[in-house]
Amino acid sequence: MRPPLRFYVLGLVFLSLGSVLVAEDLRIASYNLRNYLVMDRHVGARWRPSYPKPESEKAIVREIIKEVSADILVVQEMGPLDFLEELRADLAREGMHYDYAVHMQGADPDRHVAVLSRVAPQSVVKHRDLDFKYIESRELVKRGMLELSFDLGDGESFQLFAVHLKSRYTDVKADENSELRRVREAEACRNRVIERTHERNKLNYMIVGDFNDHPASAPMRRFYRRGNLELGSLVPAADSRGEEWTYYYDKEARYESVDGFIASPDMMPRIKAGRAQIVDSPGALTGSDHRMVYLELAKPFAAPEM
Repeated sequence: MRPPLRFYVLGLVFLSLGSVLVAEDLRIASYNLRNYLVMDRHVGARWRPSYPKPESEKAIVREIIKEVSADILVVQEMGPLDFLEELRADLAREGMHYDYAVHMQGADPDRHVAVLSRVAPQSVVKHRDLDFKYIESRELVKRGMLELSFDLGDGESFQLFAVHLKSRYTDVKADENSELRRVREAEACRNRVIERTHERNKLNYMIVGDFNDHPASAPMRRFYRRGNLELGSLVPAADSRGEEWTYYYDKEARYESVDGFIASPDMMPRIKAGRAQIVDSPGALTGSDHRMVYLELAKPFAAPEM
């Protein structure tokens, strides 16, 4: 397991009497936990009404989290706040401590976006008011959008926007697979990202999470640019075998890439190797139908002059 990152200030060996940069990496991960909540579900061969996520699945989820040991962990399909605190407490008992927890309550009453972090966020904004015209009505982005800012250690900060776009399940006949709804959700989120970044001249940012669509899809393209304004690009991601899928739909035996990171042009050079990693540990698909994706930011710290 990767040891926790620590910020070393004292005890450094200085190579000169001037200021020395000490490189530390900041690891950020995104993980759809697959219904970490109470719901009607199949458990083994039995149908269980109002049943929590099975303990065997939770154990696998925790093993994946501990293996990656992210400093900032973005999760999707989290239940109410009590469930996030349960996960944090279970991880702490197993030696993985997250001092900060942020839970986002959106319009969806069941599935939420949340963040566990070892690093203190400088600010937290919960965007619950993102609305859009859809068919004959106005709707809210189901899971909202969670915004956190963090120190980069060199006098700058970056903003992390956590999202979970609408799934393909729908009973709206006019919008097969909910593609139009995802497009509208993406546009609402994107426009708010622009307000919070470009319109404030804050150009270090990432959009992170489960986009529920493939990299070249219409919803994803909304995050890449608006008109002539380049907003970001998808961070390439692969597992140890070079495979790029993050989600397995067992009913159709279909593998898809729907999770990951979109980084702004200013943020991309800070990503170590310019790539993300997909976790392919044995049993990973037992805890969830998604695979965790993570990347590392090269984070410089200016040591004080002696």
